Amino acid sequence: MMGRAQAQIVVAVAVVVFAVGILLSGDEPNPGWLRFYSAAVALAVAILGAWDRWLWRLSLAQKVPSVPSDLSGTWKGTLTTFWIDPSTGESPPAKDAYLVIRQTASTVSVTMLTDEMRSRSSLSSLSGTDGDRSLDYMYLSRPDSRVEHRSRIHHGSTSLDLTGRPVTRLRGRYWTNRDSRGELDFKEHVKATVDDYESAVAQFL
Repeated sequence: MMGRAQAQIVVAVAVVVFAVGILLSGDEPNPGWLRFYSAAVALAVAILGAWDRWLWRLSLAQKVPSVPSDLSGTWKGTLTTFWIDPSTGESPPAKDAYLVIRQTASTVSVTMLTDEMRSRSSLSSLSGTDGDRSLDYMYLSRPDSRVEHRSRIHHGSTSLDLTGRPVTRLRGRYWTNRDSRGELDFKEHVKATVDDYESAVAQFL
């Protein structure tokens, strides 16, 4: 989001360009116009703040290709790991996973919840244009203490392709620093954001 200092720079540049334009046209700039400078900065900050928090989510704004897709809310899907359990020689079955996305026009954060762990993004971004858009993020995963003997705290990264506008599906892969990897596929979505696994489950009952 653009802060007050950035808004001041934008307004100041606009004032200078406007004044130069008047001079080049042969007219005289009126210094009295500068009394509106503070009001212009405040208005710019307010408008940009409203855009960053709410206006970009409007259906009309979402039709503009350069506006980020609104993914905010809780998504339900499956996590399929390619890890091989040495005791069975097979991969565990796919499990339910929930992706909680909190988003403004300029920022996005991701939390994934399963019955055994919680991971939170440290760096995340939306990239691409219609036809080739993705949500990419790095995360720290904290498994529950009851499964720490087989699943330690670890770092990883995820890349999810977006389908539709508005988005109806998030699908992609993840990798970890434990040399494990897998696939993620999210199709169900509610606008509410939750803080834990139990609350996420309750949203889809």
